[in-house]
Amino acid sequence: MSEESLNQLDNELEANTVEAVPVPAPNTGVPGQLAGGGGNAPEPLSMGAVLRVVTMRRLWYAQIVSTFGDFLALFAVITYMTFRLHATPQQVTGIQIAYLLPIALISVISGVFVDRWPVKTTLVSSDFLRAGLCLLLLLVHTVYGFYAVLAAISVISSFFGPAQGVAIRSAVPLHGLRSANALMQQVMFILRIIGPSVAILLVGAFGAKICYWLDSASFIASGSLIASLALIVPRKTPPAPVDGQPVLKEKTGIPRILADMKVGAGFILNHAGLLFVIAALAAGMFVLGCFGPLIAVYVRDVLHALTKTYSIASGMIGAGLLVGVNALNAFAKKMSNTLQVYLGLGGIALGTLLLAAIPTVATTILGCFLIGFSTAGIIVPSQTLVQQETPPELMGRVGSTLMSAIFTAQILGLVLSGILAQHTSIRGVFGLCTALLVALIVAGKLWMEPAAHPALT
Repeated sequence: MSEESLNQLDNELEANTVEAVPVPAPNTGVPGQLAGGGGNAPEPLSMGAVLRVVTMRRLWYAQIVSTFGDFLALFAVITYMTFRLHATPQQVTGIQIAYLLPIALISVISGVFVDRWPVKTTLVSSDFLRAGLCLLLLLVHTVYGFYAVLAAISVISSFFGPAQGVAIRSAVPLHGLRSANALMQQVMFILRIIGPSVAILLVGAFGAKICYWLDSASFIASGSLIASLALIVPRKTPPAPVDGQPVLKEKTGIPRILADMKVGAGFILNHAGLLFVIAALAAGMFVLGCFGPLIAVYVRDVLHALTKTYSIASGMIGAGLLVGVNALNAFAKKMSNTLQVYLGLGGIALGTLLLAAIPTVATTILGCFLIGFSTAGIIVPSQTLVQQETPPELMGRVGSTLMSAIFTAQILGLVLSGILAQHTSIRGVFGLCTALLVALIVAGKLWMEPAAHPALT
């Protein structure tokens, strides 16, 4: 999207613009319960209302341009490796692992720094650093060279993701967070669908390097948009002396990092609601990770169908995600986030059960759409609950833990799907996924039941 188009969109919304308002940490004195609960809870904000918040709108623009550039570069690398370097399927899968693994490993630590660094500086620096790293792709011509550059970009992304969550949390009122998260996920899903096609066209017409240049430019545009914002993020006040006793000197270096990590982990482990939604989102991502490598073989060996069926079935996941994000945000405003997560887990379980128990083309297409639709029912409410329940001074650590859980689950799905299929069968793997999801629903109801919230939360 060009700068001229962005300015035009900005002008159309300017008349009804409101300024970003820093959102205080919800605190009712009851663990897991939001402030403002009860019958007087405000009506959830729509996507349009959320976009009238200046800060949120600019963050959304930045998400559009940087995500589009990201997908162009990623699929350009895959195309180049497949058709120019003649990479094996394992090497192509390695691209995904090289991009996911650093985020999975580093995010827990990066959240500590996000909670202490200025949010805008973190976001802008991350974008500009990634812009420079993308240009290194111009010099790479080997499989392991691509792995190294993508892994380096992923390391920087592990700081950007949690910081973006802090920025959204500070800019949008609590009753608008669901729509804000839906907007950001909508961008991801739409560009995930169209990104491969655009990248293939560009690579075919101009070569892969044009995509690397565009990705670098997109990060510069994103960083420039964020740099224009006035982010107001509540920070933890320094401890005051008690009864004349001096304040203990704060730890420094590695002991300080470990202490901060312990605080973040302790908050999550002692908060049943957060622990549940993180586990639920990880389970959903694990199923999607298993699904990706196996669905083509499932269509070929179980359904004995053609590549057209595989294309339709794969597309149904993306279509389900996109429809789910928009439908749930429009028609499930009165439904609690917790109920959406349970229904999302149940819907994914039903989809995997259809694939395992009734192997026909029709049930495969339905099951894939249901998995995508139901995954949307987990992603947005889970992110919203994390933002609503977490104190501002812990947002980086909790948000990065969520990222780590998501990417770790995806990697485990990619790696374990083939191993499990060899020891059982593809249908057996889908059956195991169904059992995992059902077990999580039961465990959630018995031991990790989140506190009751008003409909908007």
